[in-house]
Amino acid sequence: NNAKVAVLGASGGIGQPLSLLLKNSPLVSKLSLYDIAHTPGVAADLSHIETKASVKGFMGPEQLPECLKGCDVVVIPAGVPRKPGMTRDDLFNTNASIVASLTSACAKHCPEAMICIISNPGLDPARVTVPVIGGHAGKTIIPLISQCTPKVEFPQDQLEKLTARIQEAGTEVVQAKAGAGSATLSMAYAGARFAFSLLEAMGGKQGVVECAFVRSDVTEVPYFSTPLQLGKKGMEKNLGLGKLSPFEEKMVAAAMSELKASIKKGEDFAKNFK
Repeated sequence: NNAKVAVLGASGGIGQPLSLLLKNSPLVSKLSLYDIAHTPGVAADLSHIETKASVKGFMGPEQLPECLKGCDVVVIPAGVPRKPGMTRDDLFNTNASIVASLTSACAKHCPEAMICIISNPGLDPARVTVPVIGGHAGKTIIPLISQCTPKVEFPQDQLEKLTARIQEAGTEVVQAKAGAGSATLSMAYAGARFAFSLLEAMGGKQGVVECAFVRSDVTEVPYFSTPLQLGKKGMEKNLGLGKLSPFEEKMVAAAMSELKASIKKGEDFAKNFK
């Protein structure tokens, strides 16, 4: 209950509501907000909320080290949002550079901190848990409806439509906002939920499980999103795929080529990043 949490990209469409949710949590005692602009204003605004977390804004690369000093958890929503007609791949180099720079700073100034990088897909409904495995975009997003709790069943045609809608949820919001933004509020909620789960697990709570895209040997690709059991040191156990339906097995197989290409692109970027 005395954690210091930093939000990097705190002035953006996801960063501001995410910071608000974190400010409201009793798990957070210090909240450091960083961005390249407007963070002092965001911090001043949030400071008027009558919760225990102290808030401080940091702006620009020269203030990033002080922002990160002593952090237990760092949440990174930083990046440029999509606009209608754009793919996530269109923004890869820009957003990868931003995240690479920020994580490099974390390694230097808070090497023991847990780092949570916000990526698609977003939240689960309040009373329903559906593991979402695979990757970040399109057909690599694989909702395991067969493992849903409480258990549900759909005719094949409905299952295919529901799966497609989950896979394209981000695009649906981008189109609905007609160029005014992307899925920022739901992503902020998802980021806050993951950060809270991580803080609870670091504090000793047992049985905390969330899905995240991590290095693993669960499939033939080196990174894959699966349910993870969280603990005091972060990821305690990779819970793997579980039992898949034939439909889900086909989706996993179909995602491999795109995942391999995306992962190679990311690894090549990391090797050449300076």
